[in-house]
Amino acid sequence: MNRILIAEDEERIASFVQKGLRANGFTTVVAEDGDLALGHALTGGFDLMVLDIGLPGRDGFTVLRELREARVTLPVIVLTARDSVRDTVAGLEGGADDWMTKPFRFEELLARVRLRQRTAARAPEVTMLRSGTLALDLRTRRARAEDRTVDLTAREFVLLEMFLRHPGQVLSREQILSHVWGYDFDPGSNIVDVYVRALRRKLGAERLETVRGMGYRLP
Repeated sequence: MNRILIAEDEERIASFVQKGLRANGFTTVVAEDGDLALGHALTGGFDLMVLDIGLPGRDGFTVLRELREARVTLPVIVLTARDSVRDTVAGLEGGADDWMTKPFRFEELLARVRLRQRTAARAPEVTMLRSGTLALDLRTRRARAEDRTVDLTAREFVLLEMFLRHPGQVLSREQILSHVWGYDFDPGSNIVDVYVRALRRKLGAERLETVRGMGYRLP
């Protein structure tokens, strides 16, 4: 665990946390608002997020709720000026793994990050995702449908992984675009439909279900 997303709109605090974490061997990215933080977190490219509650755009509570609704298990340490018991309980019950109040000592934040690091290291690594007779090997980046091995492009792999991590859940085109292509996309593009059709050709038309007006689902 060494890739950390810092969701903080106060430049001074974000810079302080970023410099401290980088000095201790972590790779960091700063998101200045809640919308950007959520988009980064949904990519799966981070091991932990340090999350401020008072973000512009989506606030920290909303970011946390939408992450957990999307079944994203990214560990989250909340770092906020809010110190009421009510806010703390709401954050922890809403899916935060830890809660720290400002002002804070960097040494304490680092200790809590390292605690999450040790906890993650003890968890068994998931190398295979399955749904019925469909399987995806995260190491070889190949899929198996029934008894066939299927080679995937990089985008197809990320898209199929997303479906397999959210079985039975309807994923909107906007969610898929944000996760697979990030924020550099045209919302009017039909690229999602093109890639879903490509996966259906490779895996079988019945694998991905169209939910009219909403998106796609892995049954």
